[in-house]
Amino acid sequence: MKPVHLRRAIAAQVLEEITEIWYQWRRQKLPLYLFLAMCFNLVVAPLVYAATGEELSRSQSWGLGLLGLTTLGLSIYLFFVMFVPEKF
Repeated sequence: MKPVHLRRAIAAQVLEEITEIWYQWRRQKLPLYLFLAMCFNLVVAPLVYAATGEELSRSQSWGLGLLGLTTLGLSIYLFFVMFVPEKF
């Protein structure tokens, strides 16, 4: 194969992989939601750490932040399930 044809083949393969990743991302929302929750916890954990007056360690603050985000997410989900059940 010539170098030009090899580059085109590699570019086509990379484009196929990117397209496949895009379609998988569009179908599976859970990894995106988990990523966003972890990013949001980067804001919440220092607030919890500061609010406790350094009585808790950073890992405990991180855990409490995740627990709070999980509780908030579940309560919002259950609210919608109770009041808009035909969507589920």
